Amino acid sequence: MNANPQIHAEPLLQVQGVGKSFWKSDGDEVVVLDDVSLTLRRGEIVGLLGRSGSGKSTLLRLIAGLDAPTQGAVRYLGAPVAGPAAGIAMVFQGFALFPWLTVLGNVQLGLEAMRMPEAQMRKRSLEAIDLIGLDGYESAYPRELSGGMRQRVGFARALVVHPNILLMDEPFSALDVLTAETLRTDFLELWSQGELPIGSVLLVTHNIEEAVQMCDRLLIFSTHPGRVVSEIPVDLPQPRGALDPAVRALVDRVYVEMTARPRIARAGQRAEPVAAVARIDMPLEHVSTNLLSGLIEAVSAPPYEGRADLPAIAQALHMEADDLFPVAEALQTLRLAEVEGGDIRLTDAGLAFARSETDERKNLFAHQLLAHVPLAAHVRHVLDERSAHLAPKSRFLDELEDYMTEQSAEQTLRALISWGRYAEIFAYDDQRQLFSLENPA
Repeated sequence: MNANPQIHAEPLLQVQGVGKSFWKSDGDEVVVLDDVSLTLRRGEIVGLLGRSGSGKSTLLRLIAGLDAPTQGAVRYLGAPVAGPAAGIAMVFQGFALFPWLTVLGNVQLGLEAMRMPEAQMRKRSLEAIDLIGLDGYESAYPRELSGGMRQRVGFARALVVHPNILLMDEPFSALDVLTAETLRTDFLELWSQGELPIGSVLLVTHNIEEAVQMCDRLLIFSTHPGRVVSEIPVDLPQPRGALDPAVRALVDRVYVEMTARPRIARAGQRAEPVAAVARIDMPLEHVSTNLLSGLIEAVSAPPYEGRADLPAIAQALHMEADDLFPVAEALQTLRLAEVEGGDIRLTDAGLAFARSETDERKNLFAHQLLAHVPLAAHVRHVLDERSAHLAPKSRFLDELEDYMTEQSAEQTLRALISWGRYAEIFAYDDQRQLFSLENPA
């Protein structure tokens, strides 16, 4: 039984087997979402969690009717969504206010599209402004407001249409920590008291603590393509304190789910972790070696001594999950750490790195890079084999684009260039777009 007794059984929204693809200029298909299904009922807040590239914001656009799915269907109140639907409103990360309109003018925009009589439109807009705590600022322009106040205007503009569904795309991420906490607390208080004219909420966020504190259910998305890989109910009463043991336990569970390593099954063989079957076309995320070194040093130091709970280390380093995961996963790719069960544990190589001086670190990093990132070994092999020890970037970019998007190929090479320079296994001239060996063997 859900902790929120206001949740109704009848769905407001049904996403049924939705897929979304885009096509590159060369005609290749890029699948962003694959076979995504979810249901949203009146009275609930559902959170969508996943790494960048998991298609969460794309899904919100499909639900809002701003784009159409490639396959599957989005149904609102039982009818297919074929364009912007009355009763579905959206709050954006970047405020999206018109600078030439006052607070009142920005809030009234949604009602103008409904052709509501002016007196009624003004009355409802002023009520929404008052509700979100901006009474007295009706004639102010966005430039006169703080970030938190501007986002309150965004909320008022969405609330004024009395939506059945409010879509929120990282609504607090552009705000400082204290402002975000205040706005989130105010929103939840109004929601719990039934003062918000909203049927249900679909929230996209990278902040795991925020999701657990706000939501009735959490859907965890994989990346490339985006799929729902896990659903976690949040059966806790409101308000939920950040330090409440039950809240912390759920945060830990989400970290475990989001760091679970997908497994690849070979014919007639036991499924192996993806990292164990790395190939030359393995995508890499650009993470600076300063961040890699910093996380190793933090995990190796007291009180962790080589093994840390991811939520704890994220809090200690003031990092959100979406910032921490790429660093932890890069260390895992390089076999400098293992990530499992919501923990990060330094390997023997990682512990040795933490104890080493600069030159020793570079040598150890070079060994791990060549041993565990096939693309690094491939680039080095090509440079070693050529008499001039030179190779254009396009030579490797073309290879990668046979397996991934142009953007992903660029990102992968950018990561490799950064790591290869640090390890001194090759040099790279950005102006000439050229790999080389400064000191060929």
